[in-house]
Amino acid sequence: GGPDAIVVTSANAHHKDLVLEAARRGVHVLCEKPLATNLPDAEAMVTACREAGVVLMTAFPVHFAPEVEALRTAITDGTLGEVIGLTGTNNGKLPAGRDWFTDVELAGGGAMVDHTVHIAEILDSVFGPPATVHAVTNRILYAERAGEGAETGGLVTLTYDSGLVATIDCSWSQPADAPTWGGLRLQALGTGGQLQIDAFAQHVGGHDQWLPYGTDTDALLLDAFLDAVRTGEAVDPTGEVGLRTVAVVAAAQESVRTGQPVVLASV
Repeated sequence: GGPDAIVVTSANAHHKDLVLEAARRGVHVLCEKPLATNLPDAEAMVTACREAGVVLMTAFPVHFAPEVEALRTAITDGTLGEVIGLTGTNNGKLPAGRDWFTDVELAGGGAMVDHTVHIAEILDSVFGPPATVHAVTNRILYAERAGEGAETGGLVTLTYDSGLVATIDCSWSQPADAPTWGGLRLQALGTGGQLQIDAFAQHVGGHDQWLPYGTDTDALLLDAFLDAVRTGEAVDPTGEVGLRTVAVVAAAQESVRTGQPVVLASV
């Protein structure tokens, strides 16, 4: 009879076809981030799964990190007061194991496509979608190892109607011999205080390698997906938030082309 659910981990450009086929067959989907390489594809995927009545979850494992949950709680319960500034860093090594990661046709872009969406999802879960997006990118670091046209460094600035300004460093800036692949850090500044988190801080440090321990966010992600499939309860992070993070990346790419901030349309 076929599977009840699938996990899509293909090159980004193939996500749409696989998700649409799953929806056609009535199969639930956990799809790797970014949900798609462009906004129309992401919208088609969300619509198809909604109309088919199947779960579409976007794979954002860091959503489940206890450190991220602590930050969300400190913001939503008012501990930090009104949040006026947030700095996010999600950088790492240039992907070497799978060549398609640096192939613009297959990945949809470079570091900005790869590393903007994790923090964009965290921000979305607390503040909703931003009002404007401005971005700059370059190919200063490791350009010789990246595919043609793939940015290796970038900074994305998001503004919100509340006045909040958030930045995301999405660069492939870690050296090849770094002790870990990279990391995700956030610092939030509010009228009541500030909070800084490191989502991958737990590790045993050696001379040339960090061995992580503690929370397995991939396991929590899969548990949440399976619970949603089995119970019919709402899933989080949804396909819709995957769509909204694709919109942030698309606006950032347009901003890089024009040099101007882009007003984000509602999706």
